[in-house]
Amino acid sequence: MSKLVRILLAIFLPPIAVLVTEGIGLQFLLNILLTLLGGIPGMVHALWIIMRRA
Repeated sequence: MSKLVRILLAIFLPPIAVLVTEGIGLQFLLNILLTLLGGIPGMVHALWIIMRRA
């Protein structure tokens, strides 16, 4: 999947972006928790996950 699509997913659906990038695991569960605590922390975490894989 292209990086642009993953970045757009990270903005609108952060857990899905992490799921596509990392699979089901600790980062995915952490992102769900961060997204539930507030949309912005989940979005920042998802973008961080996507950018570190570059």
